[in-house]
Amino acid sequence: MSDISLAAEGIVLERGGRAVLVDLSLAVSPGEALMLRGPNGAGKSSALLVLAGLLAPQEGRVRFTGADPDAPPFAHLHWVGHDPAIKSGLSVAENLRFWIDVLGGRRDRMGDALEAAGLAGLEDFDAGLLSAGQTRRLALARLLAIPRPLWLLDEPTSALDADGAHWVGQLLANHLAGGGLAVIATHLDIPFSGDSKTMTLIRAGA
Repeated sequence: MSDISLAAEGIVLERGGRAVLVDLSLAVSPGEALMLRGPNGAGKSSALLVLAGLLAPQEGRVRFTGADPDAPPFAHLHWVGHDPAIKSGLSVAENLRFWIDVLGGRRDRMGDALEAAGLAGLEDFDAGLLSAGQTRRLALARLLAIPRPLWLLDEPTSALDADGAHWVGQLLANHLAGGGLAVIATHLDIPFSGDSKTMTLIRAGA
């Protein structure tokens, strides 16, 4: 696992003429997870998009210490949004293979990733017919199939039952133990043993 640290400094973000993030600063080191908490509309998802390089803030900057300065952000991070980005009409295996090919992963990891996600035996099943929990598991399977040091996860336990939430907690614990880091937007407690800290966001202007 690459020894990468993440820092954001003085992030100011407006969307639709409304201030969403005001002077947001944070730092996450290898082996750490940062939990972003707060009410709906507080900017948790927007913060992840800024960290992933998918939204440009009006002020401030995001720094990755230890990363190749010439590489794009997605060379060292995973962003898994609240929308699982699963294509109906394609099989479970085809969906995961798409992300492996796009993100430069190895296809020989696919079987182990699907088994770990509890989806073994469903490789040829239309992903559009999966349950909500199975769909979430398929979205998260890319974390295993395509290793990246930084995970940016938006409500990763959404639609999962207690066993699924425990699985996410184990994924996270293993990732941190291997020197990875994570920033997670969640309003639910994720059961895991590891080094974590919490930042609570409030709605700008509240």
